[in-house]
Amino acid sequence: MVPAARESLLNAAYLALERRPWSAVRMVDVAAAAGVSRQTLYNEFGSKEGLARALVRREADGYLAGVERALAGGGPGARRDRLTATAEWTVSVARDNALVRAMLTGCWSERLPAPPLTAVPSSSVVPAQRRADGPLPSPRDFVALVRDRAVAALNGDPSPDTVDLARSCELAVRLALSCVAAPPGSGGVAELVRTVLPRQLAS
Repeated sequence: MVPAARESLLNAAYLALERRPWSAVRMVDVAAAAGVSRQTLYNEFGSKEGLARALVRREADGYLAGVERALAGGGPGARRDRLTATAEWTVSVARDNALVRAMLTGCWSERLPAPPLTAVPSSSVVPAQRRADGPLPSPRDFVALVRDRAVAALNGDPSPDTVDLARSCELAVRLALSCVAAPPGSGGVAELVRTVLPRQLAS
């Protein structure tokens, strides 16, 4: 299947999930909304669980792409601003995207698909699904993924000690996740991050 058609199916599944619980989403309706046959949908994803895993994987990738954009902004300096932007992106996308919120917190409501974090046995994997059927990140994995990407993006020259930088990056991520679970007050996540992170990260 061409990538555009696969993306159309994932978009259709996402829109269907916004309107009704995943248990009520029908493969035939997803296929019709994407303008393809139900058999084409099954050929691409193998099963409804395969579709769910691919959808969750896409939303995870979209979140991490946003992290990369936030870390790339603001020029080579201003590390604290770039970590603040990353924390703000995390809170914003988790507020607007129920799948990302569930992935980051580990709290899957009954409305959502909850594909297992472990990999699907290779014998059951449709070729196009191999990546989607790999292990999905847990909340702990997301913390490590974002922390490590932040360290790589911010570890310029001059740079603070890498251990201290990694600690600051993880702190920013965990502050953001706490704000996902319990929304902050008037200052928002930005004020929390800027207040807590070391001043040397501002350079």
